[in-house]
Amino acid sequence: MQIKKILISAQEIQNAISKAGNFINHINIHDNKPILLVSILKGAFIFLSDVCRTVTTPCEIGFMTAQSYFKNTYSSGHVEITMDLQQNIKNYHVVILEDIIDSGRTLSEIVKLLKTRNPISLHVITLLDKPERRVVDFKPDLALFEIQDKFVVGYGMDCGELYRNLPYIAELA
Repeated sequence: MQIKKILISAQEIQNAISKAGNFINHINIHDNKPILLVSILKGAFIFLSDVCRTVTTPCEIGFMTAQSYFKNTYSSGHVEITMDLQQNIKNYHVVILEDIIDSGRTLSEIVKLLKTRNPISLHVITLLDKPERRVVDFKPDLALFEIQDKFVVGYGMDCGELYRNLPYIAELA
């Protein structure tokens, strides 16, 4: 597969990242409780890295891995948590940073799981949102870009583990 066209440039991404940082900076303004930024691996690691550098309030970082694509370009409909958080999140404001929300199944399941652990608050920030593909009732607290139903790569997102290193988001041919 080849790059068909660039949909969101590296500069557009960097310009939007500060919105996520500002959102996070205001989460604990009234109680000063700790913030835990959670990256859903592997796709959101670059997004987390860039966002956490714009956060001015102290925060911790955690990682989870979930699968629903299983080497396909479409969701299987089954969500499997393959790596869970190591932290007890009971006394944290938790912010999940996701690369893309498509069907919404994965994030819906992760949010359900984390809510059972009683965080102070739980928020979802996504780089990309495809609301027309949603099959569950799920809406992020903040979406930096809304895109059409296209298979995209770059900025951490892959196709068969390739293209994660691109500094922009592109559609595959």
